[in-house]
Amino acid sequence: MKLPVIKHLTQFIEQNDEDYIIETVETLEALTEVPSLKDEELDVIGELISNMYGALEVNKMIKNGTDKKEALNTFMSRVLGSIDK
Repeated sequence: MKLPVIKHLTQFIEQNDEDYIIETVETLEALTEVPSLKDEELDVIGELISNMYGALEVNKMIKNGTDKKEALNTFMSRVLGSIDK
């Protein structure tokens, strides 16, 4: 996951609607079922999906009253914490 990408997607959600991200995730998930995709292509799609889910999580925290910067930092701390375990 890349914080600048999640931050950009969060801004996109603020300016538009989270439904765009949700529908894009669903489309990318459907693409992962194409049998002819190479591992590298699947990795890229997986990275995009995880960044989009991250942005949706950050957006949820913001909707619940968390400051945008704090929501981003909290989310990334959670991600890094789960990697260290």
